[in-house]
Amino acid sequence: MLDIDAGNDDMSMTDPIADMLVRIKNGQAMGKVSVKMPSSTVKVSLAHLLKSEGYVTDVAEREIAPGKKELEIALKYYMGKPAIERLVRVSRPGLRRYKGKNDLPKVLGGLGVSVISTSAGMMTDAQARASGLGGEVICAVA
Repeated sequence: MLDIDAGNDDMSMTDPIADMLVRIKNGQAMGKVSVKMPSSTVKVSLAHLLKSEGYVTDVAEREIAPGKKELEIALKYYMGKPAIERLVRVSRPGLRRYKGKNDLPKVLGGLGVSVISTSAGMMTDAQARASGLGGEVICAVA
């Protein structure tokens, strides 16, 4: 008998960032309190950035097995609606999107944030502009 587990996190994934964003969107659509996913340095950095910008309530990383960590993100709601209205992956493995410091995108005229991966780490478009850095545009959040 073949045992197929749809929630198997051990599978190799072509775009783990997109998977993270989809888990957040789906969790909010279902009214979940939090979402869990396999952890990585980039995901933890992105989650902490979302927390500092006020889009999620909390971020926790736990070791579930030796050398295997799990990231849990507590979702945020305001008056029964998700704090994140739009969450869009911009750069992807098949098409990387890089922008210079003068070409960084603004989301909803500055009401949302673009997450930029720079040489100084992951930061918002406003922080990257202030630091005079460009980089890979990871996603847009509003």
